[in-house]
Amino acid sequence: MKKSFILALVLLLSLHNSYAQQNIVKTQFIERVLNGLASDEMRGRHAFTADAQRAAEFIANEFKDIGLTPYSNEGYMQSFEMNKVNREEQSITLDGKVLKSEDYLIIGNAEQLNWNQKSVIKIGEIGKSEDFNEKFRAYYNSNGSVIVLVDPSYASYIARFNKIFGKENVTTAITGDEATKVFILADKLPKEYDIAYKNKIEKITMSNVAGIIPGKKDPSEYIVFSGHYDHIGIIEPQGQDSIANGADDDASGITAMISLAKYYKEQNDNARTLIFVAFTGEEVGMFGSKYFSNNINADSVIAMINIEMIGKDSKFGRNSLYITGYDHSNLGKLMQENLKGSDFTFHPDPYTKQNLFYRSDNAVLAKLGVPAHTFSTSQIDKDQYYHTVKDEISTLDIANIKSSIEAIAVGAKGLVDGTQTPSRVEKLKD
Repeated sequence: MKKSFILALVLLLSLHNSYAQQNIVKTQFIERVLNGLASDEMRGRHAFTADAQRAAEFIANEFKDIGLTPYSNEGYMQSFEMNKVNREEQSITLDGKVLKSEDYLIIGNAEQLNWNQKSVIKIGEIGKSEDFNEKFRAYYNSNGSVIVLVDPSYASYIARFNKIFGKENVTTAITGDEATKVFILADKLPKEYDIAYKNKIEKITMSNVAGIIPGKKDPSEYIVFSGHYDHIGIIEPQGQDSIANGADDDASGITAMISLAKYYKEQNDNARTLIFVAFTGEEVGMFGSKYFSNNINADSVIAMINIEMIGKDSKFGRNSLYITGYDHSNLGKLMQENLKGSDFTFHPDPYTKQNLFYRSDNAVLAKLGVPAHTFSTSQIDKDQYYHTVKDEISTLDIANIKSSIEAIAVGAKGLVDGTQTPSRVEKLKD
């Protein structure tokens, strides 16, 4: 009996250490890639700047060194044209009083706009007792233009959303029929009002970075590993620092994706084709992932593992990741089976009210029926460094990143070798 117990203990320990012993990724590799992406030289990797292009080239060089096959005929860059919209002028006047810019938020891509009390515009409201985020999303995603009267108690939300949306945006096309959403801190619209803005619009090129490892047995079946490489760039200084380095958001996810590419290339035994893609434009509307997802056959994508902010412990403690939309497919359960014997666990997303499943780069493929999920450890309700200059490598737990990468690598084994196929997500109707 004693021998049986010892044998069982040895077996359990071997399982516990099984993927750690594979030396899936070295700490030095993680640190080098992280330091490259989140350095001050990258200046926060804003999607509309040369800094983002510098980051894209850095990732492309990593793919080349690993030996990935370029995803497109043009190389690792999957480029597409967008319209860059810069707000040059804006103003709101209520009964002759000009509002301060922090007292309203205008979201619109028309070349210019002028509304007054004679305009026929839908009026909405966000009352004091209502959930601001929920109501805001509903108005933002609604069809047509709207003026939303926001209870003054939500002033901090309007100020924060002004920083998120800013005065710079991109859009696929300017048709002359663009909807505008206006949020004003006011109880009611007066008898006389004026709302106006003017935008400068110019064509720009944006680029995802993508490479593949062709499948050895089922090359027409795809597993996608992804993250976004852009961040928010140069922002309002805190002390002497104005660079939002984005170490956790999402240099950590891109580092994981590159590490997985290196590991699987070294294994070189994948049955299915593996696609590794770094998306641009997540912070300004997920334009990179939308372009990628709308230009691939969704029926051929077996699964998508999108990695977003894994630099710190999750709400569930060390050695854990949560998965957005966990119950929409059995992907998480399948991956957990492959980690049997280890102490690493996958959990359902604990922030369901945030609707994260359809708010990250997995969203478009998920809507098309792909078991496409985002894997994260971010405690979004507590992270004081999110979208600040304090999101630096010094605040991250490298060991947490390493264990997350290794867990995903082993967890996805059945996807990669073709022995596991997750259930599909229910398609969203148009």
